[in-house]
Amino acid sequence: MRLKATVPAQSVRYLLSAVENQGCDVMPLLDEVGISKQDIDTKEGLSAYQYGLLYQRIMQRMNDESFGILSGGRMPKGSFRMMCLCILHSKNLAQALRRCSDFYEICRGPTIKPIVVQKGRFAKVTFAPIESIELEKDISLDQAFESRERVRSTLSMWHHFISWLIGRRLVLKAAYFTASRPDDVEYYQTLFQSDIKFSQHGNALVFPASYLDMPLVQNEESLRSFLKTAPYQLLVMVDNDNSLKSRVISILGKDFSQEMLSAEEVAQLLNMSVSTMRRRLTDENTSFQQIKDECRKEAAITYINAPQLSFNEIAALMGFEEPSAFYRSFKKWTGMTPGEYRKHADFKELK
Repeated sequence: MRLKATVPAQSVRYLLSAVENQGCDVMPLLDEVGISKQDIDTKEGLSAYQYGLLYQRIMQRMNDESFGILSGGRMPKGSFRMMCLCILHSKNLAQALRRCSDFYEICRGPTIKPIVVQKGRFAKVTFAPIESIELEKDISLDQAFESRERVRSTLSMWHHFISWLIGRRLVLKAAYFTASRPDDVEYYQTLFQSDIKFSQHGNALVFPASYLDMPLVQNEESLRSFLKTAPYQLLVMVDNDNSLKSRVISILGKDFSQEMLSAEEVAQLLNMSVSTMRRRLTDENTSFQQIKDECRKEAAITYINAPQLSFNEIAALMGFEEPSAFYRSFKKWTGMTPGEYRKHADFKELK
């Protein structure tokens, strides 16, 4: 079984066109990450890892860590790291999100900030103009930004960033978009695993307010490893093939530093019984355990291909308390030790 953890070609083309609109030549960027123009023109998508590498290079080249997502202005290199350091010691998610908003308020460059609003049993993360007095009034982002891709990517990244902070998937009640209903509604549903509503007054993630009381599980050590591969862990994208397998992959995500969800928990999020989920996965010639193993294998190989990460850091990112346990699992997955695999990958690249 080969997982389809890819980013649609249209998303890649959007990102590159945004770079070209800034007067930058995209060919050197593509060469740096081993992507050809033909790949973008002919393939349906790129691997999430390749897209993550490309995104990293673009942010570095443009000196803008918010490039391609909603901010209304530039966020210079190091801004995201400093924001994370400001929020990691928050007592709960609510305080962390409010500190995110405060950071955007004082960070020179952005003109839009994320805000959290609680109403009864539900809360939402949305966006508002900096120095806005009416915190519940959403900016009309369709007027300020031309691309559905930018709005969708922004909400998806914030969704997975919040999930990373609390060490579990943020189960959404709904995702709101100001844009009119697009042709690829199914892809939105695959990404957010919730109700999707269009032609709304604002762009927002809506979720049970109980999540706001959850503590953060990340620390400065886990942040260092996270930043070395960012935004890879924020890109939980799969092919829009309407399969149950794709939905399971989307729910499992790419952060394996915490305990993975059980079959019972995933089935509950899918609003079906465990037996129904297992039966339907069997019909697709796979199983829940196979998907979990392949997701972890894909993530492990991704991290091994990132030379800036040590094997101990990779073991921690994969949720192994002891590096030796990671080495055994990796050899079981690939037939090689992490060191052998990295050397083999370097040799192939030199050839």
